[in-house]
Amino acid sequence: MSDDTRSRLLREAEVLIRTRGYAAFSYADLSDRVQVRKASVHYYFPTKEDLIVVLVREYIERFIAALEDVRRRHAHAGERLRAYSRLFLAGFEKGMLPLCGALSAERSALPDVMHPVIADFFQIHLDWLEGVLDDGIAAGTLRADAVSSRVALLLLSTLEGGSFVGWALQKKAPVLAAFEAALGEIETPKAKPARRQSAGAVQRVSPRRRNEAPARAQQTLRRPKAAGTTSLSKRKKT
Repeated sequence: MSDDTRSRLLREAEVLIRTRGYAAFSYADLSDRVQVRKASVHYYFPTKEDLIVVLVREYIERFIAALEDVRRRHAHAGERLRAYSRLFLAGFEKGMLPLCGALSAERSALPDVMHPVIADFFQIHLDWLEGVLDDGIAAGTLRADAVSSRVALLLLSTLEGGSFVGWALQKKAPVLAAFEAALGEIETPKAKPARRQSAGAVQRVSPRRRNEAPARAQQTLRRPKAAGTTSLSKRKKT
């Protein structure tokens, strides 16, 4: 058995979840897509619960890395938020919903162990958005009267809900247009010159905000101590 087989199983399972849904695919579907025996699927993931726990854990790790990359590549809040919005539509042409939204829609079908994980997944989004919004408010590119926690929820809701509408309409342009309209409501005239500048010097990021989402994810995704146990540790209350 190879790590390549494991990676292909996780990759195809993600596609199935984001196109059909967690409850709508079986290990037989997965083995057909990867062209391996069902026994091979069970070798890597004895149960479907094992599969979803590992899949979401590794997906969130990649997502946090993508958010950090957005911060490194883009200097200003508006640029970062627009780059973030494009992450939602990365799989649109393949008919895939955002994983967090797809799982949330099937919360009742998920193993109990996944319920706090999905909540933490959304909180990672919100923490990151709040940090970027706070940076933009401090820099004067976003309105001083904007409440970052409320705007973060508005932007996330626009993208999550818009992804479902865009998926049904088979059009992604309206999703980005809706996000642009929401962002336009809080950008200041100072944001336009900032967007034209090169991404040279990246704004200083508050250490608290920079570390908050990764720290939360590490608490959420901590591996179980006992072999074969799939439960994930609960998020520490703050």
